[in-house]
Amino acid sequence: MAVIEPSAESAPPGTPRPSALVLRALGLGDLLTAVPALRGLRRALPGHRLVLATPDALAPVALLSGAVDATTDARGLDGPLAWDGPPPAVAVNLHGSGPQSHQLLASLRPGRLLAFANTAAGVEGPAWEPAEHERVRWCRLVASQLEPCEPDDLVLARPDAGSPAPGAVVVHPGAAYASRRWPVERFAEVAATLRAAGHRIVVTGSAGERGLAERLAAGAGLPADDVLAGSTSLLELAALVADAALVVSGDTGIAHLAFAYERPSVTVFGPAPPARWGPPPPGRHVVVWHGDPDDPWREGDVFGASPVPELLDVAVPEVLDAAKRALRA
Repeated sequence: MAVIEPSAESAPPGTPRPSALVLRALGLGDLLTAVPALRGLRRALPGHRLVLATPDALAPVALLSGAVDATTDARGLDGPLAWDGPPPAVAVNLHGSGPQSHQLLASLRPGRLLAFANTAAGVEGPAWEPAEHERVRWCRLVASQLEPCEPDDLVLARPDAGSPAPGAVVVHPGAAYASRRWPVERFAEVAATLRAAGHRIVVTGSAGERGLAERLAAGAGLPADDVLAGSTSLLELAALVADAALVVSGDTGIAHLAFAYERPSVTVFGPAPPARWGPPPPGRHVVVWHGDPDDPWREGDVFGASPVPELLDVAVPEVLDAAKRALRA
Protein backbone atom coordinates (compact mmCIF):
# COMPACT_ATOMS: atom_id res chain seq x y z
CA MET A 1 0.00 0.00 0.00
CA ALA A 2 1.43 3.39 -1.00
CA VAL A 3 0.96 5.25 2.27
CA ILE A 4 2.50 8.60 3.18
CA GLU A 5 3.16 8.95 6.89
CA PRO A 6 3.83 12.32 8.57
CA SER A 7 6.83 10.82 10.39
CA ALA A 8 8.12 7.48 11.62
CA GLU A 9 7.88 8.77 15.19
CA SER A 10 4.07 8.85 14.94
CA ALA A 11 3.86 5.04 14.87
CA PRO A 12 2.46 3.91 18.24
CA PRO A 13 4.40 1.37 20.29
CA GLY A 14 3.00 -2.05 21.05
CA THR A 15 -0.18 -3.41 19.50
CA PRO A 16 -1.18 -1.70 16.24
CA ARG A 17 -4.15 0.57 16.53
CA PRO A 18 -7.36 -0.19 14.65
CA SER A 19 -7.53 1.75 11.43
CA ALA A 20 -10.15 4.11 10.03
CA LEU A 21 -10.04 4.63 6.26
CA VAL A 22 -11.64 7.81 4.90
CA LEU A 23 -12.31 8.28 1.18
CA ARG A 24 -12.02 11.76 -0.38
CA ALA A 25 -10.39 11.14 -3.77
CA LEU A 26 -11.04 14.58 -5.27
CA GLY A 27 -9.29 17.96 -5.66
CA LEU A 28 -7.72 20.50 -3.30
CA GLY A 29 -10.89 22.49 -2.63
CA ASP A 30 -12.82 19.27 -2.02
CA LEU A 31 -10.21 18.14 0.49
CA LEU A 32 -10.28 21.45 2.37
CA THR A 33 -14.06 21.45 2.68
CA ALA A 34 -13.78 18.03 4.34
CA VAL A 35 -11.29 19.19 7.02
CA PRO A 36 -13.99 19.95 9.64
CA ALA A 37 -15.45 16.45 9.20
CA LEU A 38 -11.98 14.90 9.38
CA ARG A 39 -11.39 16.71 12.67
CA GLY A 40 -14.72 15.41 13.94
CA LEU A 41 -13.62 11.88 13.05
CA ARG A 42 -10.28 12.43 14.77
CA ARG A 43 -12.03 13.40 18.00
CA ALA A 44 -14.60 10.62 17.74
CA LEU A 45 -12.03 7.89 16.99
CA PRO A 46 -9.05 8.81 19.19
CA GLY A 47 -7.70 5.26 19.36
CA HIS A 48 -7.74 4.70 15.59
CA ARG A 49 -5.05 5.25 12.99
CA LEU A 50 -6.86 7.54 10.57
CA VAL A 51 -5.83 7.08 6.92
CA LEU A 52 -7.16 9.37 4.20
CA ALA A 53 -7.55 8.00 0.66
CA THR A 54 -6.81 11.06 -1.50
CA PRO A 55 -4.46 11.95 -4.36
CA ASP A 56 -0.80 11.70 -3.33
CA ALA A 57 -0.25 15.28 -4.54
CA LEU A 58 -2.58 16.53 -1.77
CA ALA A 59 -0.95 14.56 1.05
CA PRO A 60 1.17 17.51 2.36
CA VAL A 61 -1.94 19.67 2.87
CA ALA A 62 -3.96 16.78 4.30
CA LEU A 63 -1.30 16.30 6.96
CA LEU A 64 -1.36 20.04 7.80
CA SER A 65 -4.93 19.51 9.03
CA GLY A 66 -3.62 17.53 12.01
CA ALA A 67 -6.61 15.23 11.58
CA VAL A 68 -5.04 12.31 9.73
CA ASP A 69 -2.15 10.01 10.55
CA ALA A 70 -1.37 9.01 6.98
CA THR A 71 -2.64 9.13 3.41
CA THR A 72 -2.95 6.54 0.67
CA ASP A 73 -3.14 7.45 -3.01
CA ALA A 74 -6.62 7.51 -4.53
CA ARG A 75 -7.61 9.49 -7.62
CA GLY A 76 -11.27 9.12 -8.42
CA LEU A 77 -13.15 5.85 -8.17
CA ASP A 78 -11.51 3.76 -10.90
CA GLY A 79 -9.84 0.61 -9.66
CA PRO A 80 -9.48 -0.80 -6.14
CA LEU A 81 -8.19 1.25 -3.24
CA ALA A 82 -4.54 0.80 -2.30
CA TRP A 83 -5.10 -1.11 0.93
CA ASP A 84 -3.32 -4.38 1.75
CA GLY A 85 -3.59 -4.49 5.52
CA PRO A 86 -6.35 -6.01 7.66
CA PRO A 87 -9.85 -4.70 6.94
CA PRO A 88 -10.29 -1.25 8.44
CA ALA A 89 -12.29 -1.14 11.65
CA VAL A 90 -14.16 1.85 10.23
CA ALA A 91 -14.55 3.12 6.67
CA VAL A 92 -16.00 6.57 6.05
CA ASN A 93 -17.28 7.81 2.69
CA LEU A 94 -16.61 11.55 2.46
CA HIS A 95 -16.47 11.26 -1.34
CA GLY A 96 -20.11 11.09 -2.37
CA SER A 97 -23.38 9.24 -2.05
CA GLY A 98 -23.38 7.05 -5.16
CA PRO A 99 -23.11 3.28 -5.16
CA GLN A 100 -19.61 3.24 -6.70
CA SER A 101 -17.86 4.99 -3.80
CA HIS A 102 -19.87 2.99 -1.26
CA GLN A 103 -19.00 -0.30 -2.94
CA LEU A 104 -15.32 0.64 -3.21
CA LEU A 105 -15.13 0.95 0.58
CA ALA A 106 -17.41 -2.02 1.24
CA SER A 107 -15.10 -4.22 -0.84
CA LEU A 108 -12.50 -3.87 1.93
CA ARG A 109 -14.96 -5.48 4.38
CA PRO A 110 -14.68 -2.79 7.06
CA GLY A 111 -16.08 -3.47 10.50
CA ARG A 112 -18.32 -0.44 10.08
CA LEU A 113 -19.20 1.79 7.12
CA LEU A 114 -20.25 5.41 7.69
CA ALA A 115 -21.96 6.80 4.61
CA PHE A 116 -25.07 8.43 3.26
CA ALA A 117 -27.96 6.10 2.47
CA ASN A 118 -27.93 4.37 -0.90
CA THR A 119 -30.44 1.64 -1.64
CA ALA A 120 -28.57 0.36 -4.72
CA ALA A 121 -25.45 -0.20 -2.63
CA GLY A 122 -27.41 -1.64 0.32
CA VAL A 123 -26.12 1.09 2.63
CA GLU A 124 -28.17 2.72 5.37
CA GLY A 125 -27.47 6.18 6.70
CA PRO A 126 -28.76 9.74 6.68
CA ALA A 127 -30.36 11.07 3.50
CA TRP A 128 -28.31 13.06 0.99
CA GLU A 129 -29.43 16.70 0.62
CA PRO A 130 -28.30 18.10 -2.76
CA ALA A 131 -28.51 21.80 -1.83
CA GLU A 132 -26.51 21.48 1.39
CA HIS A 133 -23.21 23.32 1.88
CA GLU A 134 -20.32 20.92 1.37
CA ARG A 135 -18.77 21.50 4.80
CA VAL A 136 -22.13 21.16 6.53
CA ARG A 137 -22.92 17.98 4.59
CA TRP A 138 -19.93 16.00 5.81
CA CYS A 139 -20.17 17.28 9.37
CA ARG A 140 -23.80 16.15 9.38
CA LEU A 141 -22.71 12.66 8.30
CA VAL A 142 -20.15 12.44 11.11
CA ALA A 143 -22.59 13.86 13.65
CA SER A 144 -25.31 11.41 12.63
CA GLN A 145 -23.25 8.39 13.65
CA LEU A 146 -20.48 9.65 15.91
CA GLU A 147 -20.40 13.16 17.36
CA PRO A 148 -21.01 16.79 16.31
CA CYS A 149 -18.33 18.77 14.50
CA GLU A 150 -18.06 22.43 13.56
CA PRO A 151 -18.35 23.19 9.80
CA ASP A 152 -16.19 26.31 10.10
CA ASP A 153 -13.29 24.48 11.81
CA LEU A 154 -11.10 25.07 8.75
CA VAL A 155 -7.80 26.55 9.87
CA LEU A 156 -4.67 24.69 8.75
CA ALA A 157 -1.25 24.65 10.38
CA ARG A 158 1.29 26.84 8.61
CA PRO A 159 3.68 24.90 6.40
CA ASP A 160 7.41 24.86 7.14
CA ALA A 161 8.11 26.23 3.66
CA GLY A 162 8.64 29.98 3.38
CA SER A 163 6.46 32.17 1.19
CA PRO A 164 7.99 33.05 -2.19
CA ALA A 165 6.28 36.48 -2.02
CA PRO A 166 5.29 37.54 1.51
CA GLY A 167 2.56 40.16 1.62
CA ALA A 168 1.71 39.95 -2.08
CA VAL A 169 -1.73 39.98 -3.68
CA VAL A 170 -2.22 36.53 -5.22
CA VAL A 171 -4.23 36.41 -8.45
CA HIS A 172 -5.23 32.96 -9.69
CA PRO A 173 -7.05 32.92 -13.05
CA GLY A 174 -7.33 29.15 -13.53
CA ALA A 175 -9.79 26.46 -12.51
CA ALA A 176 -10.20 22.80 -13.29
CA TYR A 177 -12.90 23.52 -15.89
CA ALA A 178 -13.32 26.46 -18.25
CA SER A 179 -16.90 26.90 -17.03
CA ARG A 180 -15.49 28.25 -13.74
CA ARG A 181 -12.89 30.64 -15.21
CA TRP A 182 -13.66 34.34 -15.14
CA PRO A 183 -12.12 35.84 -18.32
CA VAL A 184 -8.36 36.27 -17.98
CA GLU A 185 -8.52 39.78 -19.49
CA ARG A 186 -10.70 40.88 -16.58
CA PHE A 187 -8.32 39.34 -14.07
CA ALA A 188 -5.56 41.34 -15.79
CA GLU A 189 -7.50 44.59 -15.33
CA VAL A 190 -7.94 43.84 -11.64
CA ALA A 191 -4.25 43.00 -11.26
CA ALA A 192 -3.14 46.18 -13.07
CA THR A 193 -5.36 48.39 -10.88
CA LEU A 194 -4.17 46.78 -7.65
CA ARG A 195 -0.55 47.09 -8.80
CA ALA A 196 -1.09 50.77 -9.56
CA ALA A 197 -2.37 51.12 -5.98
CA GLY A 198 1.00 49.89 -4.69
CA HIS A 199 0.49 46.15 -4.22
CA ARG A 200 2.89 43.51 -5.46
CA ILE A 201 0.92 41.05 -7.61
CA VAL A 202 1.90 37.43 -8.18
CA VAL A 203 0.05 35.08 -10.52
CA THR A 204 -0.38 31.42 -9.59
CA GLY A 205 -1.61 28.29 -11.30
CA SER A 206 -0.60 24.79 -12.27
CA ALA A 207 2.09 24.00 -14.83
CA GLY A 208 -0.69 23.51 -17.37
CA GLU A 209 -1.98 27.01 -16.59
CA ARG A 210 1.37 28.72 -17.14
CA GLY A 211 0.26 30.17 -20.48
CA LEU A 212 -2.92 31.56 -18.92
CA ALA A 213 -0.88 33.16 -16.14
CA GLU A 214 1.54 34.69 -18.63
CA ARG A 215 -1.37 36.19 -20.59
CA LEU A 216 -2.64 37.78 -17.39
CA ALA A 217 0.81 39.15 -16.53
CA ALA A 218 1.28 40.59 -20.01
CA GLY A 219 -2.13 42.27 -19.88
CA ALA A 220 -1.42 43.73 -16.43
CA GLY A 221 2.17 44.79 -17.16
CA LEU A 222 3.63 42.49 -14.51
CA PRO A 223 7.28 41.41 -14.54
CA ALA A 224 7.97 37.83 -15.61
CA ASP A 225 9.35 36.96 -12.15
CA ASP A 226 5.91 37.50 -10.65
CA VAL A 227 4.40 34.63 -12.65
CA LEU A 228 4.63 31.69 -10.22
CA ALA A 229 2.33 29.30 -12.09
CA GLY A 230 3.92 25.87 -12.32
CA SER A 231 6.92 26.82 -10.18
CA THR A 232 5.61 26.30 -6.63
CA SER A 233 5.07 23.09 -4.72
CA LEU A 234 1.76 22.67 -2.95
CA LEU A 235 3.40 23.54 0.39
CA GLU A 236 4.98 26.65 -1.14
CA LEU A 237 1.58 27.64 -2.51
CA ALA A 238 0.09 27.15 0.95
CA ALA A 239 2.84 29.31 2.45
CA LEU A 240 2.25 31.97 -0.21
CA VAL A 241 -1.45 32.10 0.65
CA ALA A 242 -0.80 32.03 4.40
CA ASP A 243 1.24 35.26 4.06
CA ALA A 244 -0.82 36.91 1.31
CA ALA A 245 -2.38 40.36 1.59
CA LEU A 246 -5.27 39.20 -0.61
CA VAL A 247 -6.25 36.24 -2.82
CA VAL A 248 -8.36 36.90 -5.94
CA SER A 249 -9.64 33.82 -7.77
CA GLY A 250 -12.55 31.85 -9.05
CA ASP A 251 -14.21 29.06 -7.11
CA THR A 252 -11.23 26.71 -7.00
CA GLY A 253 -8.70 25.20 -4.61
CA ILE A 254 -6.69 28.34 -3.85
CA ALA A 255 -9.85 30.11 -2.65
CA HIS A 256 -10.29 27.36 -0.07
CA LEU A 257 -6.64 27.78 0.98
CA ALA A 258 -7.43 31.45 1.65
CA PHE A 259 -10.39 30.37 3.78
CA ALA A 260 -8.17 27.87 5.62
CA TYR A 261 -5.51 30.51 6.39
CA GLU A 262 -8.02 33.27 7.14
CA ARG A 263 -6.51 35.57 4.51
CA PRO A 264 -8.63 38.25 2.82
CA SER A 265 -10.08 36.92 -0.41
CA VAL A 266 -12.33 37.68 -3.34
CA THR A 267 -13.95 34.68 -5.01
CA VAL A 268 -15.85 35.00 -8.28
CA PHE A 269 -18.46 32.22 -8.15
CA GLY A 270 -20.13 30.28 -10.95
CA PRO A 271 -21.64 27.89 -11.82
CA ALA A 272 -21.67 26.41 -8.29
CA PRO A 273 -23.28 28.88 -5.85
CA PRO A 274 -21.55 30.16 -2.70
CA ALA A 275 -24.37 28.55 -0.73
CA ARG A 276 -22.77 25.22 -1.68
CA TRP A 277 -19.05 26.06 -1.65
CA GLY A 278 -18.63 29.54 -0.18
CA PRO A 279 -16.45 30.77 2.69
CA PRO A 280 -17.35 31.01 6.34
CA PRO A 281 -18.54 34.40 7.58
CA PRO A 282 -17.74 37.12 8.34
CA GLY A 283 -16.02 39.97 6.54
CA ARG A 284 -12.60 39.09 5.23
CA HIS A 285 -13.90 36.78 2.47
CA VAL A 286 -15.99 38.53 -0.18
CA VAL A 287 -17.90 36.58 -2.82
CA VAL A 288 -19.10 37.90 -6.18
CA TRP A 289 -21.94 35.90 -7.70
CA HIS A 290 -24.59 36.65 -10.31
CA GLY A 291 -26.53 33.42 -10.02
CA ASP A 292 -30.18 33.13 -9.05
CA PRO A 293 -30.64 31.66 -5.55
CA ASP A 294 -34.08 30.40 -6.62
CA ASP A 295 -32.73 28.64 -9.71
CA PRO A 296 -31.51 25.09 -9.00
CA TRP A 297 -27.81 24.63 -9.64
CA ARG A 298 -27.17 22.77 -12.89
CA GLU A 299 -24.38 20.37 -11.94
CA GLY A 300 -23.58 19.57 -15.57
CA ASP A 301 -22.54 23.19 -16.13
CA VAL A 302 -19.42 22.57 -14.03
CA PHE A 303 -17.86 20.57 -16.87
CA GLY A 304 -18.54 23.08 -19.64
CA ALA A 305 -15.95 24.32 -22.12
CA SER A 306 -16.65 28.05 -21.63
CA PRO A 307 -17.51 30.36 -18.71
CA VAL A 308 -21.12 30.16 -17.58
CA PRO A 309 -23.28 33.29 -18.11
CA GLU A 310 -23.28 34.24 -14.43
CA LEU A 311 -19.48 34.53 -14.57
CA LEU A 312 -19.54 36.62 -17.72
CA ASP A 313 -22.00 38.99 -16.02
CA VAL A 314 -19.38 39.88 -13.37
CA ALA A 315 -17.71 43.21 -14.21
CA VAL A 316 -14.21 44.35 -13.25
CA PRO A 317 -15.41 47.25 -11.02
CA GLU A 318 -17.39 44.77 -8.88
CA VAL A 319 -14.30 42.68 -8.23
CA LEU A 320 -12.18 45.74 -7.48
CA ASP A 321 -14.81 46.97 -5.01
CA ALA A 322 -14.84 43.52 -3.40
CA ALA A 323 -11.03 43.61 -3.17
CA LYS A 324 -11.14 46.96 -1.37
CA ARG A 325 -13.69 45.61 1.11
CA ALA A 326 -11.68 42.45 1.74
CA LEU A 327 -8.46 44.43 2.27
CA ARG A 328 -10.21 46.73 4.72
CA ALA A 329 -11.56 43.76 6.66
